[in-house]
Amino acid sequence: MNQVMKPKREVGIIGYGAYVPRYRIKAHEIARVWGGAEDALPIDEKAVPGLDEDTITMSIEAARNALARAQIDAQQLRAVWVGSESHPYAVKPSSTLVAEALGASGAVLAGDWQFACKAGTEAMQAAIALVGSEMADYALAIGMDTAQGRPHDALEYTAGAGGAAYILGPAENALAVLEASYSYVTDTPDFFRRAYQHYPEHGNRFTGEPAYFDHTLTATQNFLELMNYTPRDFHYVVLHQPNVKFPLQAAQQLGFTRDQVIHGLLVGKIGNTYAGASLIGMTNVLDNAKAGDRILLVSFGSGAGSDVFSYIVTEKILERRDLAKRTAFYLGRRELIDYARYARFRNKLVMN
Repeated sequence: MNQVMKPKREVGIIGYGAYVPRYRIKAHEIARVWGGAEDALPIDEKAVPGLDEDTITMSIEAARNALARAQIDAQQLRAVWVGSESHPYAVKPSSTLVAEALGASGAVLAGDWQFACKAGTEAMQAAIALVGSEMADYALAIGMDTAQGRPHDALEYTAGAGGAAYILGPAENALAVLEASYSYVTDTPDFFRRAYQHYPEHGNRFTGEPAYFDHTLTATQNFLELMNYTPRDFHYVVLHQPNVKFPLQAAQQLGFTRDQVIHGLLVGKIGNTYAGASLIGMTNVLDNAKAGDRILLVSFGSGAGSDVFSYIVTEKILERRDLAKRTAFYLGRRELIDYARYARFRNKLVMN
């Protein structure tokens, strides 16, 4: 049955927060070492996690920002869900460590989510359902990654680090209220990593069509039709951003303008943060939106599928937006590194 999803109880974003590591490497520095991409670099630079950073530590920082904006105690959370494709442990959840660090452990659901780059929005869908069913008042959904790319592979130019955390709760306390959501999934062999493999692989001819564009366009078009909306009904649109070209091209095909897309398009500055890519773009939009603005959030995950959400910003955004660090703080806090330090930070040199 082709229909949008709406919770029985109205739900919205109570708090949100971003995190991006301070280290950056320029795309032309990677090209200097490997060559082959000088004429068409997909981004300007990307974020690189430090030696003491991983998906768990970054999730904690983003979640603390979300809690500060939500103005609730961590013990009020009834779910802590972390979506990522770079969990530090193969067997041990990231979510339990995040819950413990936040002070949310005990009577709480905890779990790690997968689905490549839409693992974070998959967790958001579940959080909406949990709160919307009145099984819980508050649930935390995180999309965070420390993405890796094989040396001399196209992914190395874009595989960045960072993400965002969202607390979903009752609409009356929300900074942005959910109107509806929609999900669209098919099996597509565009990107994968088998067990024990260090780096992911990608089927080049599948990554654009039929993977990214088919799912992004179909999911968005179906959602707009079912909601009787047009692109003009939205102030902002945030699309998954594996590079700069894909979301701009998809937005144009859907009928959105560059002005509607640009606030959520961060990939050129921090790279593709995988599970956090569309979610961190959304934080920057919320940092700049005003009450009454309607935001369209569209994710994409290799494998493949897309989630679509429509949110309307409320007056409460003005009261609580500056209770935590804005995304622009993390974008501006940057230290450039060369390929040697990058290789050390990302464990690209294995010594026996």
